[in-house]
This record gives sequence, C-alpha cells and structure tokens, in this order.
Amino acid sequence: MLQRIQTAVELLYPPRCLGCGVMVDTDFGLCGPCWRDTPFVGGLVCEACGTPLQGGHDGHRIECDDCMKTPRPWQAGRSALIYKDRARQMVLALKHGDRTEIARPAALWMGRAARELVQDNMLIVPVPLHWTRLIKRRYNQSALLATGLAQELGLACCPDVLVRLRRTGMLDGKSVAERFAALAGAITVNRKRRHRITARPVLLVDDVMTSGATLAACTEALKTAGSREIYTLTLARVAKDA
Repeated sequence: MLQRIQTAVELLYPPRCLGCGVMVDTDFGLCGPCWRDTPFVGGLVCEACGTPLQGGHDGHRIECDDCMKTPRPWQAGRSALIYKDRARQMVLALKHGDRTEIARPAALWMGRAARELVQDNMLIVPVPLHWTRLIKRRYNQSALLATGLAQELGLACCPDVLVRLRRTGMLDGKSVAERFAALAGAITVNRKRRHRITARPVLLVDDVMTSGATLAACTEALKTAGSREIYTLTLARVAKDA
C-alpha cells in the first residue's frame, strides 16, 4: 500500500533538479549539467575556512591568505561549495527564495566536508538571525542546515544556543573592517542554553562565509560562555579567485 502511495506521488510530483527544475531520477538531486556547474570543494583546502588551495599536503597546517591575514578564533573550518555559479544560485534560493528543500541535500554535502571535524559529544549550533529578520523570512536557513546536518552525522543540535542582540543590517558591499565592527557585541549565548555548551566541542554552522566576521562573533560568544573547541562549517565559501 505504501509503495502504491509513493508511486502515485511520484507520478503527480516527479523529481526535479534542484538547480534548473528539469526532471531527474531521484528527489533532491541535480541533473548532469547543474552538477557540473556546482563547484564542490575538494582536494587541498585551507584548514581554517575550507577554501580550495593549490599544491599538496606537506604535513603542516595550511591556511589561505585571508585566514593568515585575519587569524580565526576557531580551531578549524570547512565549506562544501565555492560561492559561485550554480552553488550561489542555490544558496540564494535557500536564503531568500523559500526553497527550504535545498537544505536536505546541502546538509549531506556539508556532512561530507565536515568528516575531519567531527568529535565525540560535539554539539551543532547554527548562526542566529535577529528576531525581526526571522519574522520576515519565517525560517533561519542556517538552522535548517544545522538540523539536517545533525541527522546526517548523528550529533545533537541546539538551534537557539546563540542570540543576535541587534539587527546588524546588510553586510554586502562593506569592507572586512566594517563587517567586523558591525558584528562586535551583536551576538551572545542564550543563558537558558549555556549548560548545553559548557566544556563541549561545538560545530558552528552557517550558509556562507565571506569575511568570517559573523563566525568570529559567534565563536567569541561561545568561548566566553565556556565552550571548548569551536569548529566552523559553511555550505559555501566566497573565494577571491572564484
């Protein structure tokens, strides 16, 4: 009976590509052209942010120019995609276009990127939205990614550990210094959830890393509240040479 219902649903709503909408074989998949146009991160990467690097492993910690110029307060970070082409379109669709179904495969991609970061008793925490923006958007895309990632990795997730104290405005077009200044003191830990992070490793999740100002503000808040090591994971990373 269940199989018949599933078949009927597939006939009414055939699987379509997340990128362009053409029919595909399975739900939440990409067609061949969209897969080729989606820049997945692989090979040698920056240990701090996950952006791809040229060369090979030499046994030492390797970081990109941005992370050497602006030392990160977290232990290590990874990203699943480079923020361009089809990846950029999907991130924007998830963030602003109500395409919440993208969070499911995105969490799978992020889980693969995070395999070197996972630790025992790790807690997954999403970057928060200010309540005014959450009301307007109706969902926090980072929380959707964090929830899906927790299911993928078999880890606990607490969506409301962090709180954004003030609305910081759009950061697009601002310099690195302006981004860090705008985020200073803007994020704190929910006092009712502080016990969830005490002496515990945290995997901090966001949709996109640009300058790292938001992730840094979240990391500092988590450290102040007593968290152990903090690691970061984003769906996509803005890369200068992208």
